[in-house]
Amino acid sequence: MTPALVFVILVALCFDFFNGFHDAANSIATVVSTRVLTPSLAVIWAAFFNFIAFLIFGTKVAATIAKGVVQPEVFTTAVIFAGLVGAIVWDVITWFFGLPTSSSHALIGGMGGAAVAKAGWSALIADGFRKIAVFIVLSPIIGLLLGFTILVGVMWTFHRNRRVDRLNKGFRRTQLVSAAAFSIGHGANDAQKTMGVILALLIGAGVLPPSAGVPLWVVLSAHAAIGLGTLSGGWRIVHTMGSKITKLQPVSGMSAETAAAATLFFTAHAGIPVSTTHTITGAIVGVGSTQRLSAVRWGVARRVVWAWVLTIPGSFAVAWLTYLPFKLG
Repeated sequence: MTPALVFVILVALCFDFFNGFHDAANSIATVVSTRVLTPSLAVIWAAFFNFIAFLIFGTKVAATIAKGVVQPEVFTTAVIFAGLVGAIVWDVITWFFGLPTSSSHALIGGMGGAAVAKAGWSALIADGFRKIAVFIVLSPIIGLLLGFTILVGVMWTFHRNRRVDRLNKGFRRTQLVSAAAFSIGHGANDAQKTMGVILALLIGAGVLPPSAGVPLWVVLSAHAAIGLGTLSGGWRIVHTMGSKITKLQPVSGMSAETAAAATLFFTAHAGIPVSTTHTITGAIVGVGSTQRLSAVRWGVARRVVWAWVLTIPGSFAVAWLTYLPFKLG
């Protein structure tokens, strides 16, 4: 492996670290805002379950990223470097403004922008982008519907327990399980995207054959990076996710996390790269809507949606500009 190749692998792991940092809110916002865990304990809890996700799920999402979005022959060290820069820059911008955008879609937009800069629009695999575009819309809707349904079902089941504080006290321990499940789903989706990038890099450099799977050292390093990133936290986004969209209590936090985890388990099993951010945000809006529509702060939700819409074009543009010096050179 050349020094340039090693350097870009380290950049990919840095993106994975920042993914965990940026998306820590996905894993811990609900459990922190409901005061079931302190912030420090919550990030340790989430980081542990982010790491062990590889023991439960395969690497189908990684294979999709490596071989199903951009034509594999287009990937070079420079293309992947430019794509990672596009994703990291967009993550930094949205983190600064406290917006819970998708690191996953930033990565996909960045890889697409660098590939188009190198080889034109034919470098993209239309079916792969179409599948991702469909689930950009579906994942928050599924999360919203499941979150609404689960919370309504719980409230109906325990309708005789009229004291909400007593009900919330009973669900504090249950929320630990739902938070762990969501963190596993987060690790299974987001860490695998970095695995896919490194796999594409190794195949493009000729280190691995095109039919190769993800090496174990790549799996372990990607999960370690996202786990360490989660330990570092991202408190601006935690505040937006945990309290600005709607007020959460243990029973509603558990419902949101369970809904998001179920969605992520399905997509990870199917090998579909989706946004954990979109999924949990939809679930939070869903549980907030069970009270009344005015319980959701739609102005904040609107800002979040605009950030989602701009993520792929924004990271695409940054990556495209980053690759131009390589092309001219």
